Amino acid sequence: MSQTDRLPNGGRINRAMPLTFTFNGRQYQGYQGDTLASALLANGVHFVARSWKYHRPRGIVTAGVEEPNAVVQLETGAYTVPNARATEVELYQGLVASSVNAKPSIEKDRMAVNQKFARFIPAGFYYKTFMWPRKFWPKYEEVIRDAAGLGKAPEHNDADRYDKCFAHCDVVVVGGGPDRARGGACGGVVRCARDADRRPAGTRRLAAVVPRGDRRQARAAVGA
Repeated sequence: MSQTDRLPNGGRINRAMPLTFTFNGRQYQGYQGDTLASALLANGVHFVARSWKYHRPRGIVTAGVEEPNAVVQLETGAYTVPNARATEVELYQGLVASSVNAKPSIEKDRMAVNQKFARFIPAGFYYKTFMWPRKFWPKYEEVIRDAAGLGKAPEHNDADRYDKCFAHCDVVVVGGGPDRARGGACGGVVRCARDADRRPAGTRRLAAVVPRGDRRQARAAVGA
């Protein structure tokens, strides 16, 4: 499997550990350390989603929790997870993901016709349009509910059991950057550090090695 957009070396991935995954029914290859987003980009996959209302094509635009477009459905059956951000999903062997808000597929989405009528369906048009005749409201509601939302909730119960714990601490340090040492330098207290990235200080480390505006080095730094 060819990863056409991946640099030949460098990055924060383990190239000795290739992983296969499936996205929208097609099989691709990535590496340990990839996110689903970086693996898709490495394989030249840029069209990953449709906008919610007009169903316009959307691609990956960020690298973290702020990603607005690359929202996917993970796995199937009782283990499915709706509305997961591809930029936050760490790649693993056999991962299965699909685009949301597109029927029957992202390429042949029936609701993409909304783009042609965008001028007639501005923000808030539904508050006036579907108020008459009143007796038709149940039918309107059925269609609106079917079109609304992104991912699908599981239809079966998850048979597995999961351990959980409640952590109690005196000081919570939010963010795993260099400042966490100062934030937690309190003697005799229980300290907890939390970071949004898979690795502490992910964005700080990236900024340290990537000159501003150098896209090629940025891609090398994330291994994609």
